[in-house]
Amino acid sequence: MIDILMTWLRRLSHLLGFETADSFPPGHPYEHTRWDGASFDIASDVKPEQIEQRLCDAIANTPLVFGRIVNPTPRMQRTLLAVLEERMRVNRGRATELAALLVEAYDSPHITEVIPGLRTVIANTRGYDIGDRARAVMAFLGSTQSPFDVIEMN
Repeated sequence: MIDILMTWLRRLSHLLGFETADSFPPGHPYEHTRWDGASFDIASDVKPEQIEQRLCDAIANTPLVFGRIVNPTPRMQRTLLAVLEERMRVNRGRATELAALLVEAYDSPHITEVIPGLRTVIANTRGYDIGDRARAVMAFLGSTQSPFDVIEMN
């Protein structure tokens, strides 16, 4: 009887948003995405679209929090890539730490590749020093057309 009551209380607590979310709900397209709940403090009753937006806002404001996300969504990756691209233009050394976060994220088989060829570049540098791997990613990104320079035609 106590087990049933505790299960019911956990569900109620989750539904009311008293718990901190650390993943998308089961069945979500990115259910493998996980984050440190204490770092983002997102209530469990927040809708998945709002969760993703809050995580992207956090990445845009403090890009190093990307390292606290496992299997980031394509939108989260694009947010980091935008910051990375800006840092590559302004200060190459500070960009390396962000590229290293991207390398570490791509070590997971569950991550969706946002730029064709990025996974291959990262896989080809496996076994190298993390700094060398990050520089290889930056070289690759520098040689491809920026995903943010696309002009849409109506």
